[in-house]
Amino acid sequence: MSGKEPKSIMRSLGEFVGHVAKGIRTDPSAPKTTEVRREVETERHGDVVLRRTTIEEVEMPADPRPKSDSDSPAGTNTDSRTEP
Repeated sequence: MSGKEPKSIMRSLGEFVGHVAKGIRTDPSAPKTTEVRREVETERHGDVVLRRTTIEEVEMPADPRPKSDSDSPAGTNTDSRTEP
């Protein structure tokens, strides 16, 4: 054996219940956020520590719907930034 004891049935059951509970609490229509990069800058000035944390995230819509030309009536300008 690898020296590691196998999980007990109670631990496996607890993990299973935890995953189910998380699935119930999670909003499926919420956008999915993925952290891309985390940058931490730290400066020390005597007894004071200044720490700046920058977190870059990408937010994806939960239900991506491709926009097709058949969604809007013919001749209708859906882009409000341009003039007809």
